[in-house]
Amino acid sequence: MNTYEISVAGKIYQVEIEALPSASSTGRAAPELAYRVRLDGCEIAVDCLPLGEGGLSVIVNGESFDIRCQRTAESLQVAVRGSVYECLVRDPRSLRNRKRAGLVDSGEQRLTASMPGKVVRIIATVGDQISAGQGILVIEAMKMQNEVRSPRDGQLKKLLVGQGANVGAGEVLAIIE
Repeated sequence: MNTYEISVAGKIYQVEIEALPSASSTGRAAPELAYRVRLDGCEIAVDCLPLGEGGLSVIVNGESFDIRCQRTAESLQVAVRGSVYECLVRDPRSLRNRKRAGLVDSGEQRLTASMPGKVVRIIATVGDQISAGQGILVIEAMKMQNEVRSPRDGQLKKLLVGQGANVGAGEVLAIIE
């Protein structure tokens, strides 16, 4: 079971997630996924079906939700039923693993698009000294504008897209060094 600490609108939740074995193949293009989730100690049954880049159809205790997720440098933005929630997800294992691998605050950092969209604004210019959390550019995806922020202090070495550019998921947008 994986354990996470998730902050939503200033409230912190303890979440434990365990993937359950698939019941049967439905013949759909994307497999259905089932999870056992504990939210602050209360068990919840969750089934979901991936809907493409960042999308999920989720059934929680019998109630259906369509969810869109957008990862930013600092958080996860989750759109549900017309509302967008900024979620900070802390996985203690990933921080330990990054430190062990020497990946924290060193070397070149490539900022990538987490989903397809259009660059609607450039905030920083090549050569700028950037602080952790500082906005680099803004991408519009699914009618939401998402600021791509630097995950650490450094210098903006390359800006690989311009205003008005269409970008694909995983495309490198900028390089911080």
